Order: sequence, then C-alpha cells, then structure tokens
Amino acid sequence: MGSGILFSYPQLGVLAGLQGVLVYAISSACPLLIFAALAPIIRRKCPEGFVLTEWARQRYGTVTALYLGALTLLTLFLYMVAELSAIGQVIEALTGLNGLPVVIVECIVTTVYTSLGGFKISFITDNIQGAMICCLIVIATITIGVKTEIKPELIADSGLLNSSLVGWQLIYILPVAILTNDFFLANYWLRAFASKTDKDLWIGVSVAMVVILIVLTLVGCTGLIAVWSGAISPDEDGSVAFFLLLEQLPNWVVGIVIVMAVCLSTAAFDSLQSAMVSSASNDIFRNRLNIWWIRGAVVLVIFPVVVLALKAPSILQIYLISDLLSAATIPVLMLGLSERFYWWRGLEVLVGGLGGILTVFIFGTIYYGDAQLGGELILLEQGLYTGDWGAFGAFVAAPIGGLLWGFGALALRLAVQYIMSRVRGTRFDALDQPAIEPSDDIDALADPGEEATISKVTGKFF
Repeated sequence: MGSGILFSYPQLGVLAGLQGVLVYAISSACPLLIFAALAPIIRRKCPEGFVLTEWARQRYGTVTALYLGALTLLTLFLYMVAELSAIGQVIEALTGLNGLPVVIVECIVTTVYTSLGGFKISFITDNIQGAMICCLIVIATITIGVKTEIKPELIADSGLLNSSLVGWQLIYILPVAILTNDFFLANYWLRAFASKTDKDLWIGVSVAMVVILIVLTLVGCTGLIAVWSGAISPDEDGSVAFFLLLEQLPNWVVGIVIVMAVCLSTAAFDSLQSAMVSSASNDIFRNRLNIWWIRGAVVLVIFPVVVLALKAPSILQIYLISDLLSAATIPVLMLGLSERFYWWRGLEVLVGGLGGILTVFIFGTIYYGDAQLGGELILLEQGLYTGDWGAFGAFVAAPIGGLLWGFGALALRLAVQYIMSRVRGTRFDALDQPAIEPSDDIDALADPGEEATISKVTGKFF
C-alpha cells in the first residue's frame, strides 16, 4: 500500500458508494492469497528462481522472459510514478506547500538505504512502517469518528448505500484488474519466495490480507463520511474527499495523517526500487552486470519518474493502465503452469498479450464508433465512471481477446511446423511431451510428505 490509497479509495467511495468501497477493498486484499497458492508450485518447478520471470524463462524461453521482464519493469515504473505523484499531492493538499521537495527527499533517502542494505533493509523498514501505520490508522479513525458531524439527511440523499451500475461492474473489473496486476509486482514475488516454508507463507499472506482489508475499508469509508458530513458533494471530484474531510478536523490529526502518508509512501517506494533493481539485474542482464550499474540506472530512471509524477493524471488511471496490460497477458502466461498445456509455448504468450491490447482497441472502436476513442480506451482516459460499458468491456476484451489470439497463434505455429516437417521429411513432434530433467534441489524444497515431482523443462518460444 502506498499513499495513493488516500486518493483512489475515497474517490471510489464517493462515486460507487459503500458497494464500491467493499468491492475495492476485498478485490485488493484477497488476491494476495494467490501468492501463497502459486509461489510454492512455481518454486518447486523453478527452484533457482526468485521472481516470476525466472519461471517464465524456464517454461517459455528467453524471448518470452524478456517480454515479461519488460512488462514487469513498466508496471514498476508506473507504480513509482503513481506513488510519487500521490505523496506530492498529499503534501500540497494538507499543507499548501510545494510537494516537490518532499518527493526529492524521499527518493534520496530510499535510494541510499536500499542501495546499502538491498532488499533485506526493505523487509525491515516495511515491518517498522507497518506497525506505525496501524497505530496511526487507529488514532485517525477514532478521531474522525469523534470529531466529524454526520448529517442524517445527507445519508439518504447521497444514495451511497444503494447499489449502482458502476458498483456492479466493479465486481468483475477490480478482481480481474488487481489479481492479474499483482503478478507483475516483483516485490510481491520476492517476498513470497523469501519465505522459509509454505506454512510461513500462508500465515504471512493471511495476516497481510486481513490488515490490508481493514485499512483499505477504513480509508475508503472516508469518502462516504466526507459526503455525509457535507465536506463534498457526490458530483465533485472524489479524489480529494479525504483531504476535504480533514479540513474539518484539528491540526494534530492532519499531522498524524501526513506522517502516515509519508510512511506509506516510503514503504511502497523502497520496495518498488528494490524490485526494479532485482528485476532488471535478473530478467534483462541475467546477473552478469555489476549490481551497482543497475542501481545507477534505477537512479537515472527516477528522474523521469519525478517529472511524470508532477504532471500525472488521476492516480487511479495510472493503476488502471497497468491493470489492463496485465489482464491481457497473465491469463495466456499462466496456462503454462498446468502440465496439461505442455504444448503451450512462448509465441502464444507474446501474441496473446499483445493481441489482448489490440482487442481492447477493436472493441472500443466498434463500441464508440470512433478509432480515436478506441485508442483512448486502452489508456482508460475516461476512467471507470463514465456510466457506460466501455471500461467493463475493456477488461472483458483484454483477457478473452488475449486467449483467442494465443490459440490463433498456436494454430498457426502448429500448421507451420507441420508443413515444415512434411517438407523436410521429418516426424511432426510439435505436440510431443517435452523431456523432463529432474532438479537436484527438489527434495530439499518439497514439503514433508509431499511427492517431489517437479522438474526443469527447457522452454521453447516457437
């Protein structure tokens, strides 16, 4: 969680009411369980790996691994932009001061201690910051409950307790968007693979899920409270609902929220930095380039991140762009996790991922009757709250279109390989089960009483 939650969750509360808040909070917290379920499987299939792209390299070959690595770095880049944009806006909204100095100081501090301590220091700071955030959330929640005056007549007039079209659409959009996007967050995979045992992983993920669910629900409800207290009307920009609510509270509460926001932002940003260093080093350069060159490159990347953060649009829109990319790619990627899809190769993943985005454009062009609006739908420039079915259709078109393009690429590949085998007079072996090489580390990684069956399979792109 980063300081961006102070914008996106209250905004959703203002626009989609209690239904939207609960759907968003549950959709954000529950997908964490996928790491507890899949990380042990992937770790046994790829014992030497510590991020998802390492398994993708083993399963699909180098080209697909580079494609997935590029998407991972792009996702981390977008999250860094969103995080710095959010903390800058928080400082400006709560203090009236320019947020740029705070952004610069945060970048310098996190860069220094992550460079010196690596990912381990990020683990330590996350624990400290997590404890601080929980304490601050409790204090802020009690204070808002005591000091805020709710106007009963506004509760009924707002309609925020009623269901809405957007609220029903979000029941599909948000689980798909957040679940698939979590796969691209290398900082999650690094933590999952760092667990000592599968049991520890399940315990850690379950505790994190509950804490995140509670925190996000409380933050989202500030949007409802802001409307019911008269701080904002349902027709205004909901992204500032949390800050308009704070204007009615004592200054010391504002101070607590600033500290909480800085803790959230620092905890999120140092994890993103560490994940970008690890992903670039392993996925792109295969750990052959000195780590300090990678860290230097990440420092250089921070400069455009800061520039874009100062000009960034809606925080929620940045997340949604990343979500749409992942919704197109992850379904075709994860088919290869099943042994039944042994014939699924890297070409299908690449074509499927790119085809999913193309399908969104095709859908948008047909739905709106305008190619420009179809292109804008890929960037979700209208957000989720247009009152039509554009955003919903985009998140349907991306995964389904990706799968259709993937199977189309499969049919084309098999046809080409069949023709080549006939021309060369060789046996058609494209559907043969791949040879399996047992891994030396399997016995050590398998749980007691569980059969160690996983192995190394040489990935193929075509």
